[in-house]
Amino acid sequence: MSAIHFHIKSQRFVVAFLIYSGLSYASYGKTIEIKHSKDLSEDNVVSQDFIHPNVAAIHATPDPLKMSQRSTKTLIKCYCDHCAESNHICETDGYCYLSWQQNGNTYEYSQRCWHRKNLIIYDLRQCASKLNEPPFTIEKCCDKDFCNVESLIELPEVPMQKDNILEPSILFIALSALLSCIFVIGVISMFFLLRKRKQNSGGQPLITEESLCGQTLHDIIEMTTSGSGSAGLPLLVQRSIARQIQLEKIIGNGRFGQVWVGRWRGEKVAVKIFSSREECSWTREAEIYQTSMLRHDNILGFIAADNKDNGTWTQLWLVTDYHENGSLFDFLNAHTVSAKTMVLMALTIATGLAHLHMDIVGTFVKDCKSQCKDCKECPGKPGIAHRDLKSKNILVKANLTCAIGDLGLAVRHNAKTDTIDIPSTHRVGTKRYMAPEVLDDTININHFDSFKRADIYAYGLILWEIARRCNTGNMYEDYQLPFFDVVQPDPSIEEMRKVICIDNQRPTIPNKWQVSDVLFGMSKIMKDCWYQNPAARLTALRIKKTLSALSANEKL
Repeated sequence: MSAIHFHIKSQRFVVAFLIYSGLSYASYGKTIEIKHSKDLSEDNVVSQDFIHPNVAAIHATPDPLKMSQRSTKTLIKCYCDHCAESNHICETDGYCYLSWQQNGNTYEYSQRCWHRKNLIIYDLRQCASKLNEPPFTIEKCCDKDFCNVESLIELPEVPMQKDNILEPSILFIALSALLSCIFVIGVISMFFLLRKRKQNSGGQPLITEESLCGQTLHDIIEMTTSGSGSAGLPLLVQRSIARQIQLEKIIGNGRFGQVWVGRWRGEKVAVKIFSSREECSWTREAEIYQTSMLRHDNILGFIAADNKDNGTWTQLWLVTDYHENGSLFDFLNAHTVSAKTMVLMALTIATGLAHLHMDIVGTFVKDCKSQCKDCKECPGKPGIAHRDLKSKNILVKANLTCAIGDLGLAVRHNAKTDTIDIPSTHRVGTKRYMAPEVLDDTININHFDSFKRADIYAYGLILWEIARRCNTGNMYEDYQLPFFDVVQPDPSIEEMRKVICIDNQRPTIPNKWQVSDVLFGMSKIMKDCWYQNPAARLTALRIKKTLSALSANEKL
């Protein structure tokens, strides 16, 4: 009988312990409620199977029976990481609690008091370490003053997380894929290289920097462009030349940048240096100068284009032929001209302008050694309108012939598609030389002839500038710009529109020009160039023929 009573008492103790500990799953998001009947009698026997299987996990925690025997008046002091107002110290009648949690290869700590009243809510299994899988958590409970300071508790060793290392098989696959890509790229590159070499076979050999030794610029240009229709040197040759130029002095300034005179192996060259803000203008002008079949005696000779870094900023270089006499504007300011020179200058400018304006349609050229399928098309030359023709953009050569330069605003016409390649730069032409249809914005930008006719209007003003400086019988006028007597030195578009479009004014022709056959013929050409109606103006080719006939005049 005493054995039965002992068994019942032991079972009651287990039930009391389970009720006391709460057996909750709060830490796992679950809660088990244990309901007790009010009429529980001594005859009710609780099975040993009712004890939760995780009760054994509490072996590392303080004994709850001993804790229940402790006086409720006994308080212990613990370290508290979130109790700043009490100097990180708290008092409790329960436990001091310490938690470590692994975060990568470091630990995060949590320290506080665990009061007796919360023991029913929180399971003492919280104090058991969980080291089986990340994140590794270490939790300890103790019942002595400040026993939850991490340095006072011996904690089990937690495995450190290892960096993810590619398995050998994955590494092998990645390496194989990389080598395969490199091989494929190499095969494709070799294919295109061989194809390009085959296309270029029979053409002119590539000129190396060493092969430039002992040759003049004229020789190099003739060697690389003769018969090819090209207007510029190969890019590598251009760069080689540009890197060997020594600048000497500034000879001009403009809105784009500066013009320098430089030397390349003893030969003088002109170097137009664009500011970095004018990169679009530099790109456009270099592109126009290298248009197929553009090279002409009366077009400024293009040599090279390159960008150079001087350590502070990038310089954009455009290298051209150098002409000692400078621009037509500078020459006329300093010199008078004879009637013969006047006609020569006017004729060479008209010849260069006619070449610019001319469309040369491409043709098919067959290599007699190849099959018909290998016929190649000569690209021809597109028509080009200057759009900023003036005396400052025309160079005077040593033989007093002229060459047209500054093609940064030029437009190109594709005869096959009848389209116009208009530059996207912010620059506009010189207002003083703008045609009436440009000033009043009535020009048809979809019709290429509109741009050519605007060039002819500006050409007529240039003829007037040259004719004023013609010395006939020691009689000539001072050099002046067109409309010098009716507008300011730097007129606005509104001023020019009023003078040209509304008042219909043109430069004054002196009466004495009527007594000279040559000046009279020049004045007639001028008037035919600056008609208000664009369609009534002469073409560059017609002007060239008229001036050719005038130059044959025996009186010259």
